[in-house]
Amino acid sequence: MTAASPAIEATGLTKVYGSGNTEVTAMRDVTLTIGKGEVVALLGPSGAGKSTLLTAIGLINPPTSGSIVIGGLPVMEGPEALVDVRGFRRRHIGYVFQKANLIPFLTALENVQLASEINDVPPREARSRALELLDYLGVGDRVKNLPHMLSGGQQQRVAVARALANSPSIVLADEPTAALDSVRGRQVMELFGKVAHEQGAGVLVVTHDHRALDVFDEILEMEDGTLRPPVRTTTHTEGSK
Repeated sequence: MTAASPAIEATGLTKVYGSGNTEVTAMRDVTLTIGKGEVVALLGPSGAGKSTLLTAIGLINPPTSGSIVIGGLPVMEGPEALVDVRGFRRRHIGYVFQKANLIPFLTALENVQLASEINDVPPREARSRALELLDYLGVGDRVKNLPHMLSGGQQQRVAVARALANSPSIVLADEPTAALDSVRGRQVMELFGKVAHEQGAGVLVVTHDHRALDVFDEILEMEDGTLRPPVRTTTHTEGSK
């Protein structure tokens, strides 16, 4: 992986389910590039192919055809993986979902620390990284709290910290504010901008939430499995020049 390489390069991604009379094309010839330090929103109605694209890039649901390059390293060519997918995901991809999905019997600190420890990081180093991230994301005073003691917004902040535990090249988020009110939703969206611009990760957020689109550097939209031309926002584009 080189510093000059984009965080994500996807070319000609197509996903077909079934065959013959039951064949359904969920994603068709999608090509996109996301730079390091860039935060991108992916919009579109239900069934547009957004989650199909996200899970393809996340090496969870491989495409039928097309290629994926992450940080300059080819990782997928059609349905064939070019890397150890499980190990690569742990080291280079962070995930945030609609629900925080924190382990209920572990504290905020332990939830984040565990993400590093399962990647063979020594416990002391993992704890230090977890404390640093929780403080960075504004929940440093909640490290000893179990998930049920946290608000929805705080739980998502912990989930973001967990996603960043192994300093991933990319962060993928699927409807991360769907269960939050407008204030907490915006706060979480702003966190993704902070993560991209300050941590240097490429961030792709699938969302139906139009209330905080000014946070993003670029806005993409899918419809019927295809990607529309991108829309660049002025706030971060001008500020980065």
